[in-house]
This record gives sequence, C-alpha cells and structure tokens, in this order.
Amino acid sequence: MGTDGELIGVLATREALTMAQEQGLDLVEVAAKSRPPVCRIMDFGKFKYEQSKKARKAKRKQHTMQLKEIKIRPKIEEHDYQFKLRHAREFLEHHDKVKVTLTFRGREMAHMELGTKLLDKFVKDLGDLANIEQHAKLEGRNMSMVMIPKPHILAMRKPDGSVKAHTEQETEEEEEEKTETIAPGE
Repeated sequence: MGTDGELIGVLATREALTMAQEQGLDLVEVAAKSRPPVCRIMDFGKFKYEQSKKARKAKRKQHTMQLKEIKIRPKIEEHDYQFKLRHAREFLEHHDKVKVTLTFRGREMAHMELGTKLLDKFVKDLGDLANIEQHAKLEGRNMSMVMIPKPHILAMRKPDGSVKAHTEQETEEEEEEKTETIAPGE
C-alpha cells in the first residue's frame, strides 16, 4: 500500500524498498503470515507516536480498583459505626474494594460471636452496594473480610470517568416529573 492508502500491487522487496526510500519513508510489514506478505509505506516513527498517544488516552480514562481498609472494634459505638459505614459506602461508590478489619483485644477474643455479628451487620447495611469477595476469616487477633462494588454500581460511571451520584432528592424530582399531570381544560 502507498502512503495515502492506495493499493500498489505485488512488488519485489527491493522495488518496494526503493519506492519507500524515494519518498523518504519506511517500508513496514503489516501482515507477515499472508501470502504474499502485506507491507505499507509510512513514516514508522509517526505511526509509533500515534499508537502511544492512543494508549495514553485509553489509560487516562480507565480506573484502577484500589483496596481501602476500614478498621473497627467489637465494642464500637453506634455513631462511630455509622461514620465507618458512610466511608465504606463512599469507597464502594468510587469503585474501590473495601477491606473491613475487626481487631480483638484482650478478653474480647473470648467473644468472637460479637465480631461475627458486627461484620454480618456491616454486610447487611452495605448489601445494596457490595458483594462479598472474601468472607470473614480470623487471622490472629484480626477478623477481616473484603467487599467489592456490585456491577450496577460500576455501571453508574459517567463517560468522563466520574461517578454519578444519585441522591434521594434527585430520585424524588424524577418521580415528580414522571407523575406530572395536566389539568382538564388546559
């Protein structure tokens, strides 16, 4: 193929190389396995630059999932629990994994069921946003589990990469728009 995409035809390798050199370009093999091999006359440096530019643009739009950790204790107060829960919810909405670590101290090790109940409550409260990737397991004095965002949360991502926050007020406004009626005679 020539520089502007026109087909030149079947040529000997030497002829194709001289054509490329006359134009000050490179002869690049595009499909080596086909018979005869397909080559293109192009500026190879410019081609590589365009490929790396496309790769950088694609990389900029993707989001890597991070693991965020939340540490709690078995005797956590309700306000503190809600505070940690709110942070976990934010992490999940931003498409990050959440590791919940429950630390036991001293005689708390005798009451493992309190820790299990607390982690079950955490799972129940975040059930609308997350699935369990790793169930609760005891490692020394720590009991931990890992939660990942549900697929519908991942679908809420906007085209520009930010997360679409769907508040209760927006939901109420959408419902009002759907149920808006026109009075008779108008």
